[in-house]
Amino acid sequence: MKLKIWQVDAFASKPLEGNPAAIVPLESWLETELMQRIAAENNVAETAYFVKAGPYAYDLRWFAPNREVDLCGHATLASAWILFNKTDTALNQVRFMTRSGELVVTRGSNGNVMSLPSAESEAFAPPAGFADALGKNLGGAPPAELHISAKGGAGAKALIAVWNTPDQVKALEPAADLQHVAMQVGAGSVLATAPGGGAPYDMVSRFFAPYYGVPEDPVTGSAHCALTPFWSKRLGKKTLKARQASPRGGDLICTDDGARTIIQGDCALYLTGEIQV
Repeated sequence: MKLKIWQVDAFASKPLEGNPAAIVPLESWLETELMQRIAAENNVAETAYFVKAGPYAYDLRWFAPNREVDLCGHATLASAWILFNKTDTALNQVRFMTRSGELVVTRGSNGNVMSLPSAESEAFAPPAGFADALGKNLGGAPPAELHISAKGGAGAKALIAVWNTPDQVKALEPAADLQHVAMQVGAGSVLATAPGGGAPYDMVSRFFAPYYGVPEDPVTGSAHCALTPFWSKRLGKKTLKARQASPRGGDLICTDDGARTIIQGDCALYLTGEIQV
């Protein structure tokens, strides 16, 4: 069996930036085990598969290297880019049916625009010594604040760890034991974040997801479903310029629209190929 595959760098204006996603269009669904094995072979943060469900509508699923996930923003953006530019070019808007409900992506002149479900968060009191252990496993000082969000999916929550400056976030270096530490509070991922430190950015972040087999994700749309309402309330702004300060890095424009987070970003094609399985 031969399958088409594209690798797209999402939240990037040119290849080798942003976050890579492997996109595999299907006529009908493969066995879940096979899709997971292909995702492991691709070994990028997410492999996305879609099947046409009707006019302007596709079913969409995302796989990290070691498990299927409930929500992935960058692979949603990349899937829409492939539809708009390669496989269904008459579309100006696509509706994706997913484990997180219906997601809509609209073609834009300065990057496509997607609507994702927002994820609220709340402060929590960690166990004694937890903040120090987290800081140690990230190679830095303990975070100034900790919050928790249900965004993590698959039974695992997302931990929002707030530092005071962008430089503190940029200097973090995750250790191998980070998953064990985070799971002490039921967190499958850590969203390390700080205020932007001045123009042009309102917030900066990094995203560590060892539970999903992703030590660090370069640019994470779904993480901003939690970060956007969090920082929007703090800064008193609806639309925010965000920088994910991973080694590859990427920029996002995020709007807090209540129950939805609107994220705008560009994509760049890196690879066109064929899978034989």
